[in-house]
Amino acid sequence: MPKAIHLHISFWLYSCLEELPEKERFVLETARRAISTAYAPYSGFCVGAAALLSNGVVVIGSNQENAAYPSGLCAERTALFAAGAHYSGQTIEMLAVSAQRAGENRYRPAHPCGACCQVIAEYQDRQQKSMRIIMEGEDGQIRVVDGVEALLPFRFGKHSL
Repeated sequence: MPKAIHLHISFWLYSCLEELPEKERFVLETARRAISTAYAPYSGFCVGAAALLSNGVVVIGSNQENAAYPSGLCAERTALFAAGAHYSGQTIEMLAVSAQRAGENRYRPAHPCGACCQVIAEYQDRQQKSMRIIMEGEDGQIRVVDGVEALLPFRFGKHSL
């Protein structure tokens, strides 16, 4: 007989940017600025990401679309891959994600997609340390999780092979 199992996901909910601790606020503000580097002529949905490394460097990324849709890349993976390529010895402490529609001034809810969560999980495995993930939410709220497990509880990893 099957039984229902309930997952519990914890996250921090902040009502505005000013409530965030200083370091998290800085990383999210950097992600917001990274939105301006997005190339999103097809969707008009511009996303910025910022990864804070253990050495204090912040690496940005933005979504890069392509007319051949599978050829584009999300902001989170752009930032993580750049951090991995340029700062391979550093751990990623935090990753912030922000979004806006082209021509709008307000920030939109921004959460990593499944593919980005899988990449975040791989980086956590590589560095043997979780990263804090900061995301724009509804109505100006900001969500913060400590580790991708809250976003992708049944992830695929080397243990799955």
